Amino acid sequence: MPQNALPPASRTSLRRRLDQMGIGLAGLCAVHCLLTLLLVSALGLGGHFLLAESIHRIGLALALVVAGAAIGWGYVRHGRVLPFLVALAGLALMAAALVVPHGANEFLLTLVGVALVSGAHLLNLRAAR
Repeated sequence: MPQNALPPASRTSLRRRLDQMGIGLAGLCAVHCLLTLLLVSALGLGGHFLLAESIHRIGLALALVVAGAAIGWGYVRHGRVLPFLVALAGLALMAAALVVPHGANEFLLTLVGVALVSGAHLLNLRAAR
């Protein structure tokens, strides 16, 4: 679809919604991590589902797509590289969490990663104003 196919207000609104979706996905990931820690550690429930590799791979794939679209689009609009660098660091930490065993290191890598990606989306929203 050519860039001029949507009016400028619609493009801005869509980019803003993508950033908001990225923040929401980061929040869901954090909640997933915290609930997994609580349910599996304290109650011994849901380990087969909550610790499944596919959930983490799908979450990272969604984060890559949404961050790539929203932050890449934002960069084209405002030209600031900081949101991109912060998102890249966060996505790298999230990817690193996939290769370490389940436990404290995975938990910390994931939470710091999603916090950075969420922060990158906030930076992107502010820069585009």
